[in-house]
Amino acid sequence: MQTKIGVVGFKESIMVFKLMGFDVRYVEDEKKARIEIDQMAKEKYGVIYVNDVLLEKMNDVVEHYEGQLIPALISIPTHEGSTGYPNQKLQEYVEKAIGQNIL
Repeated sequence: MQTKIGVVGFKESIMVFKLMGFDVRYVEDEKKARIEIDQMAKEKYGVIYVNDVLLEKMNDVVEHYEGQLIPALISIPTHEGSTGYPNQKLQEYVEKAIGQNIL
Protein backbone atom coordinates (compact mmCIF):
# COMPACT_ATOMS: atom_id res chain seq x y z
CA MET A 1 0.00 0.00 0.00
CA GLN A 2 1.40 3.37 -1.01
CA THR A 3 1.31 6.23 1.49
CA LYS A 4 -0.23 9.44 0.20
CA ILE A 5 1.75 12.59 0.96
CA GLY A 6 0.18 16.02 1.01
CA VAL A 7 1.36 19.58 1.48
CA VAL A 8 -0.68 22.48 2.87
CA GLY A 9 0.53 26.05 2.88
CA PHE A 10 1.27 29.30 1.15
CA LYS A 11 1.66 29.01 -2.61
CA GLU A 12 5.06 30.72 -2.67
CA SER A 13 6.60 28.19 -0.30
CA ILE A 14 5.06 24.90 -1.40
CA MET A 15 4.91 25.09 -5.21
CA VAL A 16 8.07 23.01 -5.48
CA PHE A 17 6.37 20.06 -3.79
CA LYS A 18 3.97 19.80 -6.72
CA LEU A 19 6.96 19.14 -8.99
CA MET A 20 7.83 16.18 -6.74
CA GLY A 21 4.38 14.69 -7.25
CA PHE A 22 2.88 15.51 -3.85
CA ASP A 23 -0.74 16.58 -3.53
CA VAL A 24 -0.47 20.32 -2.86
CA ARG A 25 -3.24 22.46 -1.36
CA TYR A 26 -2.69 26.21 -1.39
CA VAL A 27 -4.18 28.18 1.50
CA GLU A 28 -3.92 31.75 2.73
CA ASP A 29 -4.84 31.31 6.40
CA GLU A 30 -5.18 28.76 9.19
CA LYS A 31 -8.96 28.46 8.74
CA LYS A 32 -8.53 27.10 5.22
CA ALA A 33 -5.54 25.02 6.35
CA ARG A 34 -7.71 23.30 8.99
CA ILE A 35 -10.24 22.36 6.33
CA GLU A 36 -7.57 20.94 4.00
CA ILE A 37 -5.79 19.01 6.79
CA ASP A 38 -9.06 17.47 7.97
CA GLN A 39 -9.98 16.55 4.40
CA MET A 40 -6.59 14.91 3.81
CA ALA A 41 -6.90 13.02 7.09
CA LYS A 42 -10.29 11.67 5.96
CA GLU A 43 -8.67 10.61 2.68
CA LYS A 44 -6.04 8.63 4.70
CA TYR A 45 -2.94 10.67 3.88
CA GLY A 46 0.02 9.27 5.80
CA VAL A 47 2.06 12.47 5.89
CA ILE A 48 0.98 16.08 5.58
CA TYR A 49 3.61 18.81 5.40
CA VAL A 50 2.30 22.16 6.67
CA ASN A 51 3.90 25.61 6.81
CA ASP A 52 5.07 26.22 10.39
CA VAL A 53 3.39 29.63 10.49
CA LEU A 54 0.05 27.90 10.06
CA LEU A 55 0.73 25.05 12.50
CA GLU A 56 1.68 27.54 15.22
CA LYS A 57 -1.83 28.94 15.06
CA MET A 58 -3.48 25.50 15.16
CA ASN A 59 -2.30 23.83 18.37
CA ASP A 60 -5.66 22.10 18.76
CA VAL A 61 -5.27 20.48 15.33
CA VAL A 62 -1.70 19.40 16.09
CA GLU A 63 -2.75 17.90 19.44
CA HIS A 64 -5.70 16.11 17.83
CA TYR A 65 -3.55 14.35 15.24
CA GLU A 66 -0.65 13.65 17.65
CA GLY A 67 -2.82 10.97 19.21
CA GLN A 68 -3.45 9.21 15.90
CA LEU A 69 -1.28 6.96 13.79
CA ILE A 70 -1.95 8.92 10.61
CA PRO A 71 -1.56 11.53 9.39
CA ALA A 72 1.79 12.72 10.62
CA LEU A 73 1.83 16.53 10.51
CA ILE A 74 5.31 17.74 9.59
CA SER A 75 6.22 21.39 9.95
CA ILE A 76 8.03 23.07 7.07
CA PRO A 77 9.27 26.67 6.81
CA THR A 78 7.74 29.26 4.54
CA HIS A 79 9.62 31.00 1.76
CA GLU A 80 10.56 33.62 4.40
CA GLY A 81 12.25 31.10 6.72
CA SER A 82 11.36 29.16 9.84
CA THR A 83 9.60 30.50 12.92
CA GLY A 84 11.36 28.06 15.26
CA TYR A 85 8.16 26.09 15.77
CA PRO A 86 9.69 22.72 14.78
CA ASN A 87 12.45 23.08 17.37
CA GLN A 88 9.94 24.02 20.06
CA LYS A 89 7.82 20.95 19.30
CA LEU A 90 10.88 18.70 19.27
CA GLN A 91 11.86 19.95 22.72
CA GLU A 92 8.31 19.25 23.97
CA TYR A 93 8.41 15.70 22.59
CA VAL A 94 11.83 14.98 24.12
CA GLU A 95 10.73 16.31 27.49
CA LYS A 96 7.53 14.27 27.34
CA ALA A 97 9.45 11.10 26.39
CA ILE A 98 12.26 11.25 28.95
CA GLY A 99 11.00 13.65 31.59
CA GLN A 100 13.43 16.48 30.97
CA ASN A 101 14.65 18.69 28.17
CA ILE A 102 18.13 17.62 27.14
CA LEU A 103 18.30 19.72 23.96
